[in-house]
Amino acid sequence: MIEYFEMGMENSIDDILSDVSGASMELDIPVSFSKDIFAERKRKAWEKTTEARCDFAYKLRLTRRSDVNFVSIWQKSLYGRTLTDIKSDPAMVSQFATSMVPVIRETLGFNLSVGGWSLVTSPKRRHKEKNFATMISESIGAILGIPFYEDAALCHSRHRVNAVFTANNIPSEPNVIVFDDFVTTGQTLASMKRLLQNQGKNLVFFAALNNKL
Repeated sequence: MIEYFEMGMENSIDDILSDVSGASMELDIPVSFSKDIFAERKRKAWEKTTEARCDFAYKLRLTRRSDVNFVSIWQKSLYGRTLTDIKSDPAMVSQFATSMVPVIRETLGFNLSVGGWSLVTSPKRRHKEKNFATMISESIGAILGIPFYEDAALCHSRHRVNAVFTANNIPSEPNVIVFDDFVTTGQTLASMKRLLQNQGKNLVFFAALNNKL
């Protein structure tokens, strides 16, 4: 009886197992291999900030920056022409010069007519012949009737912070107008100040555009 039961039980289990199919291991899940997770990750390109602009709204200012007092007539703005666009337009040379001359005349007043004045600008850094500031300075000097000394200072580095300038074409006049087209940190004017004061010059600083809001 026991033997028959065991035999019947064995057959029943076999029948049950034969009706059960193995579970499928296939997964119906779409897998995308478009991105290699083991690939070397490249750094994203540096996103440059929006380039400075100028709307040429007249904003006469006396600013002290990097131990230099300078007079400017325009200021960096959110809208207007970019500095790159301005510098690439030859017509802007005349606009900068004719806009600066009245301010220089009014600031110096009678002292300018007495004589003994000259004009210089910051050293060329990327341009070997003429740069924007040089062309404006030539025009300012011609309108004011004072000599412009090109390459009064030389700079052998492109760094603007704590740049060391060397004397080159130093004016013979005792009074020197130092002009720069754009002033941001004031470090370039400070370097010019150190150089020319050591030459015993009386200095007055002007900039067309104050490149800070």
